[in-house]
Amino acid sequence: MNKFERQSSHTADTQTLPDDIAEELSLLPSEVISVSDAPPISPPAPLSSDEVRTIVISLMLTMFLAALDQTIVATALPTIGRQFQDVSNLSWVITAYLLASTAVAPVFGTLSDIYGRKAMIILSLSLFIVGSVLCAIAPNMPMLILARGLQGLGGGGIMPVVQTVISDVVSPRERGQYQAYFSSVWMVGGILGPVIGGVFAEHLHWSMIFWINLPLAAAALALLLPKMSKIPVFHRKRKVDWLGGVLLMASAVVFMLVLTWGGTRYPWLSPTVLAMVGGAVALAVTFVWHARRADEPFLPLPLLRGSVAPFALTAGGCGLGAITGLTVQLPLYYESVYHLSASEAGLALIPLAAVSTCGAAIAGRTMARAKHYKRVAIVGTSWAALCALGLTVTTLPLWGLLTLMAAFALGLGTTFPVCVVSLQNSVARPQVGTITGAMNFFRSLMSSFTVAAFAAILLIALGADIPLAGEHHAAGAVTLPAEDMRHAFRYVFGAATALMATASLCLIAMEEKPLAGPSVTQPVEMAE
Repeated sequence: MNKFERQSSHTADTQTLPDDIAEELSLLPSEVISVSDAPPISPPAPLSSDEVRTIVISLMLTMFLAALDQTIVATALPTIGRQFQDVSNLSWVITAYLLASTAVAPVFGTLSDIYGRKAMIILSLSLFIVGSVLCAIAPNMPMLILARGLQGLGGGGIMPVVQTVISDVVSPRERGQYQAYFSSVWMVGGILGPVIGGVFAEHLHWSMIFWINLPLAAAALALLLPKMSKIPVFHRKRKVDWLGGVLLMASAVVFMLVLTWGGTRYPWLSPTVLAMVGGAVALAVTFVWHARRADEPFLPLPLLRGSVAPFALTAGGCGLGAITGLTVQLPLYYESVYHLSASEAGLALIPLAAVSTCGAAIAGRTMARAKHYKRVAIVGTSWAALCALGLTVTTLPLWGLLTLMAAFALGLGTTFPVCVVSLQNSVARPQVGTITGAMNFFRSLMSSFTVAAFAAILLIALGADIPLAGEHHAAGAVTLPAEDMRHAFRYVFGAATALMATASLCLIAMEEKPLAGPSVTQPVEMAE
């Protein structure tokens, strides 16, 4: 029996819960879920290694769609603005997608636990395809922005549903390796997006950046749907708490608008921003109040407590926030301090993005073989904090900076597989989608917060208005003194140091629950 068949063979007996699920349930607090709440387990035929490989490839293609559309639009924005003769609203083409995708991540995660993974993957891809078509044929800027919001609804559902399907197919101990594969897909999509978008806008037509999604989505569905019936079923039909879902999405949208507009459209202490902060807090408090009283809340609050969830959520959020914040702001540093062109500054980001996937791969393989799997992430985040500290206190030539940045990314990358698998391993199978959606939701919020925080740090340190967060590419060459920018970025690197130190402390404090799967005393490939 190979390792893939082993994951599904536990469904043959419908009278008892599988051992790995029973073990997970026994480790949970009683207020989260009891064994009697567990759904009947469907007995599909065991998955062969070829079937699992097909599922994984289709899921990687699906996630590539979401990753590509995060960045492919950026380089085509000037062309779109010229055609529609509307430059002032261009930023909303990106903002609408980010707002929608962040707000619906917990929604799709929870609904996949209620209605099943197949229904939600079809829904998310359908929304994404319809949104892509409407974007491609949009006659004006308002319609394009609305279509991007619809596309974001689908894109926001892809990530949590894909990660949840992987949890249904692969045991927790082996799951970290697959998380590393998907990290690589996200990295490739992030790097290729701007290149493809620029080529389409310059040599073909900007609408091609949306038309390309149709064949990719069709291929993903054609590969995935025939295999979905064989995936073990763990969802549990129950009443949907729509009020809780609306409150959660509304608070997320308002908070994201604060992070988007604060310091750019409105001053941080302006009445508008302060009123929006108050509204976001009021909506969040109302959501918590409602969740504590609902019989079956949209996001059960006990899932976010305990000895795993708060620490894994914080560590993962700090890691993603650090890499996102640096990716957004580093081109400004490269251009002003090392006098690189915009394209060269983009290439200089590759060590940060690419090497982090190597760290994720190392962590994933370690999780499959080591009993104390979180140690690799503790070492990795501590190493990343030391590297960021080195960037804070030293001045390096470009090759030295890129080398230290790659070392930083290697340590940071170990965070993601450990946090994802630990979170999914800490809840019962019928709640994996819910906790996965919550994780993606909090990570998106943390990324947006970090981008805004890093920009604010630079503005305060420089004491002047400067183009940030990609605006410097449109504004032309950066003329700020190199020494001033070098000094200001020391505070940014210091903030990254604090984030990685926090991630390391959270991983130390997080309980290391046993992972179901092959025994660590023998090689994974040979385990029965």
